[in-house]
Amino acid sequence: MNPASTSIGQSLTSFLDAVGKFFADLAAVHWLALLLGLLFFGANLTIRSRAFFNSLRAAYPTIPMQWRRVWGAYFAAVGFNNVVPARGGDIIKLFLTRSSIPGSRYPTVAAAFFVESIFDATVGVLVLVYAFTQGVFPKPPDFAKLSSFDISYLAEHFRLTLFLITLLAIVSLVAFALLSVRAKAFWARVRQGLTILTDKRRYLREVALLQAIGWLFRAAAFWCMLDAFGVGGSVQNVLLVFAINQVAGAVPFTPGGAGVQQALLVKVFATSAPTAVVAAYSVGQQIAIAFFTAAVGLCAVVFIFDFRSFGEVIAAGRASRAEERASDAARQHGPGDSADEDDLQGAFDEDEPGRTPPAPRGARARY
Repeated sequence: MNPASTSIGQSLTSFLDAVGKFFADLAAVHWLALLLGLLFFGANLTIRSRAFFNSLRAAYPTIPMQWRRVWGAYFAAVGFNNVVPARGGDIIKLFLTRSSIPGSRYPTVAAAFFVESIFDATVGVLVLVYAFTQGVFPKPPDFAKLSSFDISYLAEHFRLTLFLITLLAIVSLVAFALLSVRAKAFWARVRQGLTILTDKRRYLREVALLQAIGWLFRAAAFWCMLDAFGVGGSVQNVLLVFAINQVAGAVPFTPGGAGVQQALLVKVFATSAPTAVVAAYSVGQQIAIAFFTAAVGLCAVVFIFDFRSFGEVIAAGRASRAEERASDAARQHGPGDSADEDDLQGAFDEDEPGRTPPAPRGARARY
């Protein structure tokens, strides 16, 4: 039998066994602690959505926008990413946010995503450094021994992984070079999305501070969930869960990195609680968060944005993006337009207050 197929089968079997242990031990779950953990997790996402909203408000200071729509887009994206792999939720967040800001452009909204990553990456590195010094977190070479096919395969085939990373870097550099030469207006829109970074005090007050508070709520959420499933909440255990999520987030082959999370949790907490307890926690936490965020996200999609499903949002988002590209191409090559004019005006001329983007084909009437 193919070794890869065998490894996938073992990973799936391990995951399904953990799911079985979770449902078999439902009576042992402390439901009040679990509910409190989910409420803390929801508070974390709500605060983070406000930080994202502040970045958008800095990019479009003269355009009125509603926080509830940005909140809905944020929750919908997280909920979708927790049940479907490959981070399709990012498309949902991009489209719903852009549709909520009259006259906004995709490059500007996408650039605002990046603002969050600065603080998150800093905290993520510190968390990983802490985890690797505790003696219970596996080192990268040991990832090959984990019972999760995706991360173990990448760790076993280091040359392939290095090649893929190098290829991704080269493609990114080539794309950057092409866009720098051919799409000056595009980069003007990107800079607009990063406007808040030009005001250090405002960034620290309206983004970084809120993200720090969000991380505290997230820590409280994981503490409660560790207690709910009998593993035990503590500062060290919460930081280890943070580190596990950082690694799982880098391998988007399963919803929310579920397989990687489960394998790492079982490995890291092997000495903290019985294997059956850790296994139940490893999938129980993921199932609870996925169900909670997907339910809230779907409600936002239906009641705030008037779509009927996540799939309808993705289809509408792709149609809208294609429309915008076609419109940009037609405007660039149309009579009377020039590259210099685009460079001077770019996104800012198109971001006129009160100008609402056309409703994408296939979406229900709204906005």
